[in-house]
Order: sequence, then C-alpha cells, then structure tokens
Amino acid sequence: MSRVGKNPVSIPTGVTVTLSGAVLAIKGKLGELKLNITSDVLTEVKDGKVWVKNVNDSKRSRMQWGTTRALVNNMVVGVSQGYKKVLDINGVGLKAQAQGKKLNLNMGFSHDVVYMVPEGIEIKTPTATQIEISGADRQRVGQVAAEIRAHKRPEPYKGKGIKYSDETILRKEGKKK
Repeated sequence: MSRVGKNPVSIPTGVTVTLSGAVLAIKGKLGELKLNITSDVLTEVKDGKVWVKNVNDSKRSRMQWGTTRALVNNMVVGVSQGYKKVLDINGVGLKAQAQGKKLNLNMGFSHDVVYMVPEGIEIKTPTATQIEISGADRQRVGQVAAEIRAHKRPEPYKGKGIKYSDETILRKEGKKK
C-alpha cells in the first residue's frame, strides 16, 4: 500500500492543471509540463487537488500509484517555485563562464569544454567557480547538473573538480614515505 499515493497534491494559486485523456498538463509562472499517465492509475482533478488512485491491486498498479503522485507533485512545485542545483568548482585554473545558451568550462584540458544549455534550463555563473542551474523540470535540472559534473569529477586526494555544493568528498590519505 502506497503511503505517498494516498495524499492528494494540492494546487497552489497561479497553477492550472488540465487532464485530457491520458495527458496531464500543468501550467504555471515558470512554464508548462506534461505527463503521460499510465493505464495502471486513475487521475482526477477536483476541489483544487490532484488525486491519484490505483486501478486494481496488481503489483504494477501499486508501484505506479506512488510514482505518479510523486511526479505530479514535482511538476506542481516545478512550475510554481522551480528547482535549482548549485555546482562548485575546486582547483587552480578551473573556471566556468555562462554566455547565453553556452557554458564554457576551463577544466585544465588542452581545449575549452563548451556545454550547450538545453531548452527550459537556465544557467548562471555568479562567480567563476560556481554554477547555478535552474528550471521547472526537476529531472532535467538534475540531469544537466550531472552532465556538467561528469566533465571533471572531484578526485579524492585534493578534491579538485566539479562537485555539488552540498556534496562531501571523502578524502584519501596520500602516500607515506
């Protein structure tokens, strides 16, 4: 029994939710997101809330029940407040610079790494060693942050590389003489 699926998703002011067939569209001040609802769950919008119910008691239906409710909640929060990830760059000579729809990364390679920013995502660089990624879609914000971090993961000896701002790097002890 899903404990997450039992709770309805409340719709804040300024957000409109429309259900047409198997597509749930949520529109707010930060954009519009759509979700294809599986046939394993029933979704209905009433009294300013989105209710998700399972169709039958099969294992797949019970799994999709909580998942669908969580996805709908993430979409509602995304279009009303948005999501944000902050990356920190550690290391001498490593820096980033946002230029429109491009992010230039100087990672100590023989060439600069140019990352093209996808639609619906906004990237800012308040300092040369900090990258702020924001958008309405939680999954896309996290994916973009992971792709940027993959260009130079933090190494365990000195911690050089790109890391999440709330990430802790486990440090290893160097060689002993």
